[in-house]
Amino acid sequence: MVTAMKARELGRNSVVVGDRVALAGDTSGAAGSLARIVRVEERASELRRSPDDTDPMERVIVANAQQMIIVCALADPAPKTRFIDRCLVAAYDAGLDPVLVLTKSDLAVPRKFRSFYKPLGIPMLTTRQPLPAVTLSRLRSMLSGMESVLIGQSGVGKSTLVNALIPDADRAVGHVNAVTGKGRHTSSSAIALRLPATAHSADGGGWLIDTPGVRGFGLGHVSPQRVIEAFGDLAEGTENCPPGCDHLSADCALEEWIAQHYSPAQGPEAASARARLDSLRRLLRSRESAD
Repeated sequence: MVTAMKARELGRNSVVVGDRVALAGDTSGAAGSLARIVRVEERASELRRSPDDTDPMERVIVANAQQMIIVCALADPAPKTRFIDRCLVAAYDAGLDPVLVLTKSDLAVPRKFRSFYKPLGIPMLTTRQPLPAVTLSRLRSMLSGMESVLIGQSGVGKSTLVNALIPDADRAVGHVNAVTGKGRHTSSSAIALRLPATAHSADGGGWLIDTPGVRGFGLGHVSPQRVIEAFGDLAEGTENCPPGCDHLSADCALEEWIAQHYSPAQGPEAASARARLDSLRRLLRSRESAD
């Protein structure tokens, strides 16, 4: 491991977790050695967050991730769909593939919750405690060879998953306050952890970026167009929308487009299109209301 400090000429907030950088100086990694970060390579992706929904000033919190693992407990603490929706918007805006991991299924039945997100077509994995070996194997397969960022509110079991995937990570595990129903922050900064090699990735299992538990995700920097781009099957229907359409108002062309292209006689296909539109609008509304 090489210890390095950022060169002054790079300026403030120029290096984030996941960045690929060029080093100068002592890169031996020997005790007491110190290198300098002199260049940040072009990023393939940027996961961004605004201070709040009214502030378009964005801050990059993770670079070069390929997928977002959204961890949500089915109970203790209670699941918050609005928070998940906001994470999905951030993932789509950054070009990351979202994966939804539902923990603590030993405390609550996941069927209704899974059906709520089924129209989005995102991969979902349900876990419980103790973590079954087959579930851990499926999760490892999802992460293998990828650079993934782990997002979730405090107390949902992120650290438990990290410790199961990377036994020597030794991430602190917190508890949920019985009065407030909120978890205690057990990690204070994002950290990139190398996943153990698997039979399918002998040169290394990829990277897992664990982030601090968060209670909100500002989306002031995300435009409606960026959200709808993630819904390729509905994007065509926005061609007749008025300029600057928020896709929530009565004059949005999506309603008419759905009616023209999906008749009730089409059964499941029409129902699926309607569910996708409802999901899109739910995500768009999540930009307008704080969690």
